[in-house]
Amino acid sequence: MSDRSNIKDVSALAGVSVKTVSRVLNGHRYVSQDTRERVEKAMQELEFRPSVAARILAGNKSGQIALIYDNHSPYYMNQVQMGCWEACQASNSRLLAQPVDVGDAMVGEQVRGLVTETHVDGVVLSSPVTDCAPVLKALEGMDIPFVRISPGTNHAMTSSVFMDDAQAADDMTSYLIAQGHRKIGFIRGHSSHMASEERLFGYRRALDRAGLPFEPALVAPGEFDFDSGVAAAHLFLNGPTRPSAIFASNDDMAAGVLSVAHDMGLSVPQDLSVAGFDDTTLARMVWPQLTTIHQPTREMAFAATQLLLQGAQLTHRRLQHDLIERASVAPVNPDLLSSQDLS
Repeated sequence: MSDRSNIKDVSALAGVSVKTVSRVLNGHRYVSQDTRERVEKAMQELEFRPSVAARILAGNKSGQIALIYDNHSPYYMNQVQMGCWEACQASNSRLLAQPVDVGDAMVGEQVRGLVTETHVDGVVLSSPVTDCAPVLKALEGMDIPFVRISPGTNHAMTSSVFMDDAQAADDMTSYLIAQGHRKIGFIRGHSSHMASEERLFGYRRALDRAGLPFEPALVAPGEFDFDSGVAAAHLFLNGPTRPSAIFASNDDMAAGVLSVAHDMGLSVPQDLSVAGFDDTTLARMVWPQLTTIHQPTREMAFAATQLLLQGAQLTHRRLQHDLIERASVAPVNPDLLSSQDLS
C-alpha cells in the first residue's frame, strides 16, 4: 500500500485539503492539534512516506543530514553515529553516514558529490574530517551549514562541540604518576587527528610538572587501531627500558597492549599498568577492564547534530571528560621501581 499511497490519499482519508497535509508535513505552526493528529493517523494507516525528491521539488528541505567521518575505531564511531541518530530521531530527521578517506586527493570532490546527490540539509563532520582542508573548502563553497566535532583548527569557521584533550591526557598521566609510575610509555594517535597532538602535549605537560624527563623512546606511533597498539607494546616491552605503565591514546590501542602483555605472561596490573582513552564499550569487554578517560563521544555527537538542526548561530560547546578507574592500573610494583633508572 505504501508504494501507491500519495498525498491525495492522505487528504481524503483525513478529510482535509492537500494543502493542509502539506502544512503538516512541513511542520507549519498554523495547524490545529486535532488536524495534525488526523493527518498523522492517516499517514500511518496508509504507510505514507513523502519522497525526498517531491519535497525538494516543492522547495522544501529534504529532512536529511549527513555524518562524514574517517576513523579507525569502530567502537568510537558507533558512539558518534548513535549520538547523531538520537538527535535526528528527536527532530524526525534522517541520518546518512558516509565514510571518506582524508588522505584521498579527491576527498573534497567526493564530499561535494555526496551533498549534491543526496540533497542533505546540513553536515556533521567527525575527526579527522573536521580539520580536512579540501572538505572544508568544498562545504564552504556550497554554502551548506555544517557543524564540527572536536576541531583543532579554524575555530571561527563553524559551530563546534569538543572536549579538552590535552587536559584529559594530563589528568591520566598525572594519575599514573600519583600511582608511583615513573617510566610511562605513551602511544600517540593517528597523525591526521589534531587530538593526537593535544594528547601528547598533555602527557608531556604532566611529566614536566612532576619533574620527570620526557623520553622520546617512551613514545610510540599509533593509528587508533588494535594492531598499532600491538606494535607499540612490542616496541616498549622488548626494549631496553621497559615502562611500568603504558598510556594509549585510545581504547583500541590499549586493548592491543593488553593482548601482548598476556601473550608475554605479564600480569596486568601487577607487572604492567595499562590505561586507555575514550571509554568505549571495548574498555569493559577486555580483561582486566580498562582504566580510561571517558570522552563524552555520544553526547558530543548529539550536541553537534542538535546545533545543526536548530540552525544555531556560531556556538562552541565544551563537554567535560572523566577519568574512569578500573582494574588495569595499580600502584607501581616496588621491584619494578627499584630496577628503573630514576636519574
